[in-house]
Amino acid sequence: MAAADIPDGSYVNLGIGIPELVARSVPAGRQLIFHTENGLLGVGPPPAEGNEDPELINAGKKPVTAIPGAAYFHHADSFAMIRGGHIDVCVLGAMQVSETGDLANWSTGEPDAIPAVGGAMDLVAGVKTILVLTEHTTRDGEPKLLRTCTFPLTGVGVVSRVYTNLAVADATPRGFVARALAPGLSLADVQRWTGAPLADGRSTTGRAP
Repeated sequence: MAAADIPDGSYVNLGIGIPELVARSVPAGRQLIFHTENGLLGVGPPPAEGNEDPELINAGKKPVTAIPGAAYFHHADSFAMIRGGHIDVCVLGAMQVSETGDLANWSTGEPDAIPAVGGAMDLVAGVKTILVLTEHTTRDGEPKLLRTCTFPLTGVGVVSRVYTNLAVADATPRGFVARALAPGLSLADVQRWTGAPLADGRSTTGRAP
């Protein structure tokens, strides 16, 4: 659903992990131009097994291909594109998202946590629309959608919409608003796994703001 919500022709950066699945789900007849911050605009699908090029990888160090017309550039130029507002949409993973769109996705804040901010802070500051694609809860069953993030923040009020295995919800100044639920689930079902009030906005349709 995340891929379907991204406008045709958008320049899109995908975070490492679950967000990479967006590239496999672009609707027929649509084109999204994928960007990776290590220096490629026009990222294609993964290569066939045995045809990997060790010098053609994405930011997650996974082998990729390049579409016709793709452009390669220096790492610094790639971040200039991000910081200059030239990327339309970024899809990121998350540890926590607050009801007003705060994002925590780089550290738990524990003393032994490994710093791994990467380009996330640049992305949330420079990209026009930030979407989050993540599991609804942690491995321990704790909610990731909260009233307030308890982990160090990546950005304040930056997330427009969250896509999880249970629901699609907008983060708004008034809190989370559900736009879609997984088949067979009610709003009450999803609310039990959500750490903030979840309003029902399923009568309102449309692409991510």
